[in-house]
Amino acid sequence: MSAKLSIITITYQAEQYLERTIQSVLAQGNRKDIEYIIIDGASKDGTLDLIETYKSHLDRIVSEPDRGIYDAMNKGMQQATGEYIIFMNAGDCFAENDTVERIFAAMDQEPDVIVGDALFVDMEGKTMGLRSEVTPHKIPQNLTWQSFQYGMVICHQSFIVKRTIAPLFDLQFRLSSDIDWEIKCLKLSQKTNQLAIPICRYLTGGASVQNLKRSWQERFQVLERHFGFTKTLWAHLVIITRGIQFAIQKGGKYW
Repeated sequence: MSAKLSIITITYQAEQYLERTIQSVLAQGNRKDIEYIIIDGASKDGTLDLIETYKSHLDRIVSEPDRGIYDAMNKGMQQATGEYIIFMNAGDCFAENDTVERIFAAMDQEPDVIVGDALFVDMEGKTMGLRSEVTPHKIPQNLTWQSFQYGMVICHQSFIVKRTIAPLFDLQFRLSSDIDWEIKCLKLSQKTNQLAIPICRYLTGGASVQNLKRSWQERFQVLERHFGFTKTLWAHLVIITRGIQFAIQKGGKYW
């Protein structure tokens, strides 16, 4: 019998942050219903030594060069056998030790997608607040793929999807393929369950933040693909205006 949930962790040169992720996964109950997979991009630091110390708790480990984070995430999906999948990448954690138990309870309703909020944390692990509160990205009451017209409203670490409907990530996009992937999943979803709890603790300062200009360019291309040029252009004007207003309200800070 396959696991209920495949948890996939993507890592590269992340020895400083990986252990918190592994410990968060291992702290969840119902381990017999969890499949844990780590995909490493052939790290040269102490990442592999750290993984080795937890080897007996891991179902599958792959360490080899890849073509970026989304190629690694595709490898993780191809390794997974669980009914549902979630990505909890190096540095990210489940919000609480009973989070997976609550995800399992939501699975009883047999949704195609399960979503929730995210807690932002800094590099030291200090909580900065809920994503829906510290950014302009509010989670709509009835989430659909159209909800993404004005940006990515759900972190991929708070997005659980049935493996049978999950497409591979489009490697054309190196920074924004996750929003494309979530939209595609929601287009295929017949039933989406929204949890009233945060699912993850999301480590801020990732690749998309470090490469903001390219991330914005890619996001425009992704949204244009799904919504068309005119709607996407208008949406980005709204996004920019909303972001400026939000930053002013926050005293000059976006989050």
